[in-house]
Amino acid sequence: MTDQVRTHVRPLLRRPQDGELIDVAGVEHFFRLTAEHTDGHFAFEEFSLAPGTIGARPHVHEGHDEYFYVLEGELTLHTGDGEVTVGPGHLLAATRGTPHGFRNAGAVPTRALCLYTPAGYENYFRDVHDAVSAGAKATDELLAEFRSRYRTSSYQTASDIPQ
Repeated sequence: MTDQVRTHVRPLLRRPQDGELIDVAGVEHFFRLTAEHTDGHFAFEEFSLAPGTIGARPHVHEGHDEYFYVLEGELTLHTGDGEVTVGPGHLLAATRGTPHGFRNAGAVPTRALCLYTPAGYENYFRDVHDAVSAGAKATDELLAEFRSRYRTSSYQTASDIPQ
């Protein structure tokens, strides 16, 4: 048996101000860790939504999982079966293939954490931000085009489909 040499690396300490702020459609995404920091294993963000802001309409990811953890305020979550409003300490695990979405239907700002595994979906937010900064409108069609690049599609419930 061959002895394997383990290279010792140091943990990465991030100060409160360390990260990449990406503002997309009224949601402030503050990425504390991205693929560049974690060798692609996961991305970690803190996000905030003003009252009345839609974070994401119902959608499904096929290429990654998302985990939402509410820190402050309330987050209204779409679960595939409807919506539920939750507060601090609640966790939603939106694993691949599960429909989900979120918005702030409350009267105060919401602050939450989101973990993406594997990393890479942070590039969706970079792409949308860059397009809007260059003058594009964040239409449903534009967002759908960018989502498709990251194996994500819109999700419609029976109540969304015209009868």
